[in-house]
Amino acid sequence: MSPNKAKPDNSKPGKGRGRKTAPPPQAPRTTEQLVGRAASAHGMGYARRSARGHGYEQRGLAYVPASRLLEGKFGRMFRLPPFVPTDERITEIAEAMTEGDAGRDPLLDNPDIPAGYTYLGQFVDHDITFDTASSLERQNDPDALTNFRTPRFDLDCVYGRGPADDPFLYDADADRVKLLIDHHDNEDDLQRNSQGTALIGDPRNDENTFVSQWQLTMLKFHNAIVDRVEADPSLKRGSETTFEAAQRIARWHYQWLVIHDLLRRIVGDAMLAKVLDESGPLPKVDRRFYKWEHNPYMPVEFSVAAYRFGHSMIRGGYKLNTLVPPLPTFTPDPVNTNPLGHFGGFRILPPGWTIEWARFFELGGAASADLQPSRLIDTKLANVLTRLPPEIGGSRPSLIERNLLRGARLLLPSGQDVARHMGFAVLTDAELDLPSPGPAPLWYYVLKEASVQAAGRHLGETGGRIVAEVFLGLLEKDPSSYLRNEPGWKPFLPSTIAGDFTAGDLVAVAGHGLGVTDSP
Repeated sequence: MSPNKAKPDNSKPGKGRGRKTAPPPQAPRTTEQLVGRAASAHGMGYARRSARGHGYEQRGLAYVPASRLLEGKFGRMFRLPPFVPTDERITEIAEAMTEGDAGRDPLLDNPDIPAGYTYLGQFVDHDITFDTASSLERQNDPDALTNFRTPRFDLDCVYGRGPADDPFLYDADADRVKLLIDHHDNEDDLQRNSQGTALIGDPRNDENTFVSQWQLTMLKFHNAIVDRVEADPSLKRGSETTFEAAQRIARWHYQWLVIHDLLRRIVGDAMLAKVLDESGPLPKVDRRFYKWEHNPYMPVEFSVAAYRFGHSMIRGGYKLNTLVPPLPTFTPDPVNTNPLGHFGGFRILPPGWTIEWARFFELGGAASADLQPSRLIDTKLANVLTRLPPEIGGSRPSLIERNLLRGARLLLPSGQDVARHMGFAVLTDAELDLPSPGPAPLWYYVLKEASVQAAGRHLGETGGRIVAEVFLGLLEKDPSSYLRNEPGWKPFLPSTIAGDFTAGDLVAVAGHGLGVTDSP
């Protein structure tokens, strides 16, 4: 046919050429289409980054939006309509969540939560989301959603897979009953390879100086308990070995402080009492929203929104010890550009940088004059979090933007819908104070709710209930936890209050960071 020759009119009667016809009706977008849109539009591809920073994609997380399975490593607490904000909406909300040039008013620090709990919370997050699968498996595993390890407070980020499978974590000179610790420049450090990479159960626990020092404290905590078990074999139960007894004792004391110290501070006494009733002879857990059919899963509403409240608690800078001057938490440059100018991680501990935990936790039951508070839980994040170093932030250096994008890509419902579904009072547009009225991303809503309902000192109703139910649900189901095995158990290691155990008590037992660093 000649290119200039008219084509025959094959239109149906009543729909001749030249007449405009109504477009066919569009079917509602499927979940898969929304997933594809959110992922491609926001440039958040799956499994693109290593496990060393906040860009790490947990195995199975990418499949959650499209999954119709009732079990898996990740899942949903609420089957609610998704809220997928536009790129423009995300940008304007992210800009509203930064401090800006004015910086942070020191009067808005949180007097109820010392700064150390920020990084204890980060350690706990890594513990319950530890993934033993290789990167190859994560990228090519069609069963990634169901072929998973149940999330537990079991310190596998410390113990790895145990002395037999991960012998490099253990001290051969102590028959691999104790965890291996390095010593250089007259101070202890995590063991590292020749390039400075920490050889630990979870590489994320070297992301900054503070979580790295807490990881080291936990190694020493286990080793101190080994000494106690060897001195008093009656601490063993049944046919337990020394290692197994020390591991159980360490886990149970850790689990106790996670619930009675960390969780109590972040959700408040009233919310903890609603979810954990300890008024009777044995504690009872009231889970109204976090339910499962076979095994607990990690709710995306928790991992991608509610539990990210901790990012709001991060200070722009800290005083590590007596010797080291105040420094920013992060700088936008690579870690090794100015290694003594910030607290970024993934490197050997500089000489004289052992932490003084009295600046971060209440030791001995009394706050030190140098104790640094965390920041209030609200929607204004420290400026340093908008310019993360490339080792953590990759091509998206703003942690605020990363959090909002991930929530959009995983099709989280709006904060208003979640609060309404849970039966809580919904924040008004005026209370939310968004750049323009409308649905709020769940993460933003949780932060603003804490500010409105609790003056930023702890989470509000929606965020607090989600976090409390997930923490206690995981512990309740864990076959090796104290709550499952011996619900009436009480801590017995030395503590400031008999029958209790706090982060400060753990530091004292471990014996790390108790002194004053005044020389390298």
